[in-house]
Amino acid sequence: MARVLILFAHPALEKSRVHRRLLAAVPRDERITLHDLYEEYPDGDIDVEAEQRLLLDHDVVVWQHPFYWYSSPPLLKAWQDLVLEHGWAYGSEGTALHGKVVLQAISAGGGAPAYCEQGYNRWTIRQYLRPFEGTARLCGMRYLPPWVVFGTHRLDDGDLEVWGDAWARTLTWLADEEWRALPDDPDALLVEGAEDCSPWPPVGASDGAGPGVDAHPSHEGGA
Repeated sequence: MARVLILFAHPALEKSRVHRRLLAAVPRDERITLHDLYEEYPDGDIDVEAEQRLLLDHDVVVWQHPFYWYSSPPLLKAWQDLVLEHGWAYGSEGTALHGKVVLQAISAGGGAPAYCEQGYNRWTIRQYLRPFEGTARLCGMRYLPPWVVFGTHRLDDGDLEVWGDAWARTLTWLADEEWRALPDDPDALLVEGAEDCSPWPPVGASDGAGPGVDAHPSHEGGA
């Protein structure tokens, strides 16, 4: 069984219906640790040694955050800059994180069709998140395809319940190490026929092959 660390970063959680629901859905499971960076470091003064100890104590790292300007909120970026030190996380002697797994869980205001060459945002979520994937790979970690809540501004309460249930199952799926059955190449998990527009979504995995929901009502949803 794997220990899962959720590194949560949202500077305005009180305004986020989506992330409040996802946090409420985190299972009470001793294998899962929720670590709110903005709550822990309201002044932005990150305790590097404490963060490194947390990473060493866990097998799976989840970067959970809203998709701010095609990236993450600034505190998560500062966390990466400070905690993932040369000689510890990467470099010839930086092997502390080798073999660990990263999953990025994000919320995006636009619907899934907006994230493709023909869509409003021109590129896919996977393309926008390449720097995060590159960071994980440089540190010797396995980067799973991102878990994305699309269309957040249009989600109603029923949609939020569905996404919350899906997130709870995803975290249990991670702790149960079911990700080991996935192919090493994350691009192999893209939806067939939609490679240019959709990352591996948390939708339609009713056969148990992934952490999806059986029938999500829509990709177009609300924050």
